[in-house]
Amino acid sequence: MSEKKPDSGNYSQRVGKTMIIMAWIVLLGLLSWLFSIYLERQHNPNEQVLGYSSNGVQEVILERNRYGHYVATGSINGQSVTFMLDTGATIVDIPDNLASTLSLVRGPSFEAMTANGVISVYSTILDEVQLGGIRLTGVRASINPSRQEDDVLLGMSFLRQLDFSQQGDRLTLRQRGEP
Repeated sequence: MSEKKPDSGNYSQRVGKTMIIMAWIVLLGLLSWLFSIYLERQHNPNEQVLGYSSNGVQEVILERNRYGHYVATGSINGQSVTFMLDTGATIVDIPDNLASTLSLVRGPSFEAMTANGVISVYSTILDEVQLGGIRLTGVRASINPSRQEDDVLLGMSFLRQLDFSQQGDRLTLRQRGEP
C-alpha cells in the first residue's frame, strides 16, 4: 500500500484564497465604518462644538448640515445629547426614550401643537443645558412620547436667552453675562 501525501501546492492555494477573502472582508468592513462616520458627519457637522469667551460673552459658531439644519452635540444635565436647533419649537423637546436615559422627571401633561397635529407631552425642567461654552440652568422642556428620534429639539426656551445671527451656512450664538 502506498501512503497518500498531502498536495502542498493545493494547500497553499487554499490558504492564499482564504487570505485574499479575509483581506476583502476586512477592507469592506473598514470602508463601511468610514462611510458611517462620513454619514454621521453629514448629519452632525458640529460634533466638537467649540466655544469662545471674550469680555463675559460666550460665543458658539455652528455649521449648517447638508440638509439645511443646525445639529450639534451638547449636554443635558451633564450627559451628551445631539441637539437640532428649532426656532419653531416653543420649548426644548426631548423624545421619551432619551428622557428615560437622562432620568428626567415627568411633570404634568399638556397638549402641544406639532406639524402632525396636537399631541400630549409632559413638562419637565432641565437642571443644565450646555452647548459649547454656553450653559443655561432651569430650562423648560417637554418629554415627547410621540417622537422616536434621538435628537433633542433645542427650542426657544433655550434659544430666546441668547443672541443669534446667521451668515451663510454659519449660525453664531452669544450668551452675555454670567452663564
